[in-house]
Amino acid sequence: MPIHFTPLSAGFLLINLITFAVYGYDKSCAKRRAWRVPEIRLLLLAAVGGSGGALLAMFLFRHKTKHLKFTIGVPVILGLQIFVGARVMG
Repeated sequence: MPIHFTPLSAGFLLINLITFAVYGYDKSCAKRRAWRVPEIRLLLLAAVGGSGGALLAMFLFRHKTKHLKFTIGVPVILGLQIFVGARVMG
């Protein structure tokens, strides 16, 4: 069965892939003690729709898992996005 993407679902997939990649990049920079992605930028990526990618990256890369603003904030953002999406869709 082929998968059909709407512009909205394709946009969410794209922002989640970008967010996942940026979190991975930031983890790589942390290991190398190189320039880091500002935390506000990481949280904003989650807030604009990339919370699923952020959460997956946090646990896959073990990144930002000791920071409460991420361990609490990202799941709360995801929950709010699911709630709003469910209200809008139905």
